[in-house]
Amino acid sequence: MTEDFAPVWAVGLMTGTVLDGNIDVALLKTDGETIERFGTYTLAPYPASTRALLEETLALARKWNFDGPEPDIFAEAEAVLTRAQSEAVRALVEGEGLQMADIGAVGFHGQSVLHRAPTKLRIGDTRQLGDGQLMHDILGCPVVYDFRTADVRAGGQGAPLSAVYHRALLKGLDKSGRTAVLNLGGVANVTWWDGSDGLIAFDTGPANAPINDFVKAHGLGEMDRDGKIALSAKVNEARLTELLEHPYLTAPYPKSLDRFDFLAAMADGLGVEEGVATLTAFTASAVGKALDLLPARPERLIVCGGGRRNPAIMKMLGERAGVEAVAAEAVGWRGDAIEAECFAFLAVRSLRGLPISYPTTTGVPAAMTGGKVVR
Repeated sequence: MTEDFAPVWAVGLMTGTVLDGNIDVALLKTDGETIERFGTYTLAPYPASTRALLEETLALARKWNFDGPEPDIFAEAEAVLTRAQSEAVRALVEGEGLQMADIGAVGFHGQSVLHRAPTKLRIGDTRQLGDGQLMHDILGCPVVYDFRTADVRAGGQGAPLSAVYHRALLKGLDKSGRTAVLNLGGVANVTWWDGSDGLIAFDTGPANAPINDFVKAHGLGEMDRDGKIALSAKVNEARLTELLEHPYLTAPYPKSLDRFDFLAAMADGLGVEEGVATLTAFTASAVGKALDLLPARPERLIVCGGGRRNPAIMKMLGERAGVEAVAAEAVGWRGDAIEAECFAFLAVRSLRGLPISYPTTTGVPAAMTGGKVVR
């Protein structure tokens, strides 16, 4: 079903594992291959009660760990967040003077409560809370949800899924392979495209998670705001050299990480400022090692995700990864909206039966579509 397909308005939804209390909602006009127009992007806050419910759900999910029947709280949390996200979609659409009948698809990522990467001995597993049928009943338009399960069941990593959207963004910018996309969330991932069939994506290493955790553990706030702590201190080069021996960094792609695979404990025993600087340098240096694995080393990284706001990471990408790093906004992209836009884009691809993951992005045996569709 990949014949002529007129671009449609799609809505993408994303809520990250940081549980900041917000739903990312973005409108995008696309045919699933190119981007015709960026629509509105907004943050829709959850009530405090919903955030508390999700925190409890995540804690119980870790105890459950895919063993035995799901905790009862999953069904409750799933209904609450599906209703909240449905209302966020309606508010955005109607606020733009559109009606739900004008929307070709909603890409409903849902809330990740547990994700287990595959090993040589077993396939992985994944659980995102989100009731696509309920959202369809509320909104009356096609809903695509549960984007990762098919990939994982086929033996893939289930992540990163952003590669096809990053490729669509690069189509309008640079098809030479000299520019790649770096996302700095809790974990960092890179997407490289050579302008034709070569599309590669994988997690490079940690990004904000260990830095934030280290700063919090020392009572210095939620994060190293504006990179001030890292920029005020010297990196412990001996510790950094040790950290860079980690086998993940030179392992071949496809590969993915959990937020808890690299911990703040990497800086144990260092002074607070020195620890923050060393963890920041590790993030940037790990990106450099990742770029060395690619078929051709990019000269420029377009950086999205929260880490692009940390001048210490951005500076160290130049110094330690040997690459020019520019924030998404410098090329006309919306760095905060990219994840939500991505799921609008993937929803349209799913409706058309187009692939959303590949052997070189998630490690599935062959290019495959994904997402459950409710029409």
